[in-house]
Amino acid sequence: MSRTASLLLCALVLGVAAAPVTAQDEAGPVVKARAASNSFIVRMSEDPVVAYRGGIAGLKATKPAKGQKINPNSPDVVRYVAYLQSRHDAALAAVGGGRKLYDYKYVLNGFAAKLTPEQAAEMKNVPGVVSVENDERLKIDTVSTPAFLGLTAPGGLWEQLGGSDSAGENIIIGVVDTGVWPEHPSFSDRTGENNSGVGDKLSYKQIPGWHGKCTPGEAFSASNCNQKLIGCQGFSEAFGPENFHADEFASCRDSDSHGTHTATTAGGNHGVPSVIDGISIGPVSGMAPRARIAAYKVCWTDTALDNSCFTSDSAAAIDQAVADGVDVLNFSISGTTTNFLNAVEVAFLFASDAGVFVAAAAGNTGPTAGTVNHPSPWLTTVAASTHDRFFQGSAVLGNGAEYTGASLTGGTGPGLLPLVYAGSVGVSTDPTPTDPTPFATRVQLCFLGHLDPALAAGKIVLCDRGINARVDKSAAVKQANGAGMILRNLVAGTLNADVHSVPSVHVEHTVAGPAIKAYIDASPATASARITDGAILTTVAAPLNASFSSRGPLAATGDLLKPDVSAPGVDVLAGTSPWGNLGQLFGFLQGTSMASPHVAGLGALLKQLHPDWTPMMIKSALMTSASQIPGVNAFAQGAGHATPNKAADAGLVYNAGFNEWLAFLCGTGQLVDPGCAAIAIDPSDLNVASIAIGDLLVEQTVTRRVTNVGPAATYNVAVVPPTGFTVSVNPSVLTLSPGQSASYTVTFTRTTATLNVYAFGSLTWSDGTRSVRSPLVVRPLPMSAPATLNLTGASGSTNYTIKFGYTGAFAATAHGLVAPVTTNQTVADDPTNNFNTANPAGNQGIQTKSLVIPAGTRLARIALFDEFTDGADDLDLYVYNAAGTLVGASGGGTSAETISLSNPAAGTYTVYVHGWQTDGPDSNYTLFDWTVGADTGNMTVSAPASAVAGATGNVTVNWSGLAAATRYLGVVRYLEGAAERGRTVVNVIVP
Repeated sequence: MSRTASLLLCALVLGVAAAPVTAQDEAGPVVKARAASNSFIVRMSEDPVVAYRGGIAGLKATKPAKGQKINPNSPDVVRYVAYLQSRHDAALAAVGGGRKLYDYKYVLNGFAAKLTPEQAAEMKNVPGVVSVENDERLKIDTVSTPAFLGLTAPGGLWEQLGGSDSAGENIIIGVVDTGVWPEHPSFSDRTGENNSGVGDKLSYKQIPGWHGKCTPGEAFSASNCNQKLIGCQGFSEAFGPENFHADEFASCRDSDSHGTHTATTAGGNHGVPSVIDGISIGPVSGMAPRARIAAYKVCWTDTALDNSCFTSDSAAAIDQAVADGVDVLNFSISGTTTNFLNAVEVAFLFASDAGVFVAAAAGNTGPTAGTVNHPSPWLTTVAASTHDRFFQGSAVLGNGAEYTGASLTGGTGPGLLPLVYAGSVGVSTDPTPTDPTPFATRVQLCFLGHLDPALAAGKIVLCDRGINARVDKSAAVKQANGAGMILRNLVAGTLNADVHSVPSVHVEHTVAGPAIKAYIDASPATASARITDGAILTTVAAPLNASFSSRGPLAATGDLLKPDVSAPGVDVLAGTSPWGNLGQLFGFLQGTSMASPHVAGLGALLKQLHPDWTPMMIKSALMTSASQIPGVNAFAQGAGHATPNKAADAGLVYNAGFNEWLAFLCGTGQLVDPGCAAIAIDPSDLNVASIAIGDLLVEQTVTRRVTNVGPAATYNVAVVPPTGFTVSVNPSVLTLSPGQSASYTVTFTRTTATLNVYAFGSLTWSDGTRSVRSPLVVRPLPMSAPATLNLTGASGSTNYTIKFGYTGAFAATAHGLVAPVTTNQTVADDPTNNFNTANPAGNQGIQTKSLVIPAGTRLARIALFDEFTDGADDLDLYVYNAAGTLVGASGGGTSAETISLSNPAAGTYTVYVHGWQTDGPDSNYTLFDWTVGADTGNMTVSAPASAVAGATGNVTVNWSGLAAATRYLGVVRYLEGAAERGRTVVNVIVP
């Protein structure tokens, strides 16, 4: 590491305010939540253990050599850890003390503690402290998939590793999730078909390179671990055991099923017979069936039956997992969409630098663009796709029509039964009047307790999909003594064969759903149906992209493609916890949560096959060998669907390491330090296996470096250029010996590409045997200009340069400056620390303001400022239009919140101020709002009259006549005729 890079380590932990996280569950509204316990994550300036190279008197270097793991018990590590902990204690004492939750030592340096808001503010000024961030509450986001992915094929990756009895041998997969059900047969000591056991002479404590443990707790003892499940630990200090639901285990035992499912998907034993509700499904296997599993439980079920995971608990688990000796980490939990430098992302940075391959779920908020989680380039972000096995059943109506769908249950028998719509068999009195979802909607969705047994008994009930869990709908039908359920999609979505409480079939939204509902409506008194036996295995076209899978472009920067790859995430069969799955040991779950452990398991196999490969080389191999899912672009599938057998013989890989990640962070602007000037790169130049340019002006050249991990070969390049671009590669031929590296450049030149729209293409190197494909994602911009001008004074002038990406007419026009409308209000503290965006008026701790936006408004802004509240408060903002649609949200860690609406539609909007956490029972604050429309005469702008592609121009802004003690807002719009080509927001503060 260079001296400059070493200095930048101190700045690395300087993060930006974390964006609100989104739920990974299908059921329930999106919420942002945080504990009322005032837990904070404090990061310190010294290197963590995995990065410390020495330099402190009396403390030797602890950074492990390449290919080696740290030993947390070595004297040098123990001494350095003690030093770090003493620094943590000193920082905590400097603000008057507080209850420490965790010390982070190995891949983070810092601690989590319960602090008052005042202490947290004071902590930021303690020497050696470089960031203080609010703890966040995050959400938890196979009989066929090994064969579907080709692992079982002759010559496939399993066979290359010696067969299923060797695939994953001695690779340790750490799963950060809801824990595990240790008695599950997928975790037993059996191996292969001979059930001979796994190294019975060794205790799990004696596995070479393993330093982990099995922590006893409720319904869990150290004896629950074995040679397969070698570690199980719980982390709940931030969540708080006092908040556990009665059915939650105060141990790493899984009450939810999510963790058992992800762990068995990644590394469950081979050939384990699976039975669901008495139906034999067949033998199941994890991706790396001989891998060892270490579970880290960070997600817990609270008294409101909400399962969630705190950032500080997750960071502690990641820190411990690397110290324990894991080779791979799976993180099927939601996360930031914008912040490369929050605690979890930084922990993964140092874990990757220490040689740990990390797979993380992309999120389940698709198909909305710009929603992908886990943006960091040092981990592998996984989208969800389908696989080729579908369990089918059907609904046969009394008119003879038959509609197939997804089903795993038995049928209702040969005779017809009365068929009713849930909306007509609801209870008369609302059982949960405080629920924000309208009562009639809850009946139609078959909420528990909402169906009347007098009306539903003995009948098949048609339920609508949405909000509550699919299995809860059939449970509601059973609760009302119903005989079966038809579940219909209302919009495009997956069909799912779940473990239901009554015979059930899930049908699509275009033909089957409307036809069944129309049949009921036509003759509600005589409509009838029967449900056939399900679990009829059929083969369907696959892979297809899952509609729920979160999409790019990356919110943090358009110069990096995310997600990276896709993997099966729809109706994935794997192990479950019988405690949380109706007594069943297996079940079908879906989400990017299910896709991520597939890639974690594949990463384990590739690490076993190529122990000298870095995590980024593994990621590259998976990306460049991926197959293309038809009909979707790279923002949905990343580089494509994982094909591990091809990844095993990747040919060329793109590698990157710590110094390059620092240079990337400097280039994004998230890492701010004087040392950045020496090493910053354009983020598009980070050496990853994709090329993304979000801000191309006319032409841009990027650089990539490949390393030959195959035999000596000559590679030729082939390019499918993005529409409207020419692409040239230099050199176009690479002749490489084994282990040799070479760089090449790619120049993109816009010809006819539509401005402000992403275009997609590919670049493929081939030696005749191996194809190394990189997706290309490019967006041309009409111009570049400062996004914001922050100015001061009642009058003044400023100049700046703009650059053009087109040739044509050009004009710059002034709008504003306008003074704000200020509103003084008081908002109560929200004791639930939740804001339900689906029903804003139903939340606690809210204050509202009606905001009228007139026609012709170019910019509307609503803002709060820390200095305009009466204390150390954390307030958030939400804005809804007249139709009740959320159009803006701001939920950072303080009361500094801003929502800006560009060219908003005229109408009346509602602003919600949420008392996320106040420093007393309430907060007095001042709300600011501006509506910028026409030129007000106090700002002028001069600029060139025409644009020339590739040329620059000078813009001058003058302002005058502003009142004292006022914050003004304006906009400079850049026009080609009537079309807006860009804008600069002008903020002027007059003292």
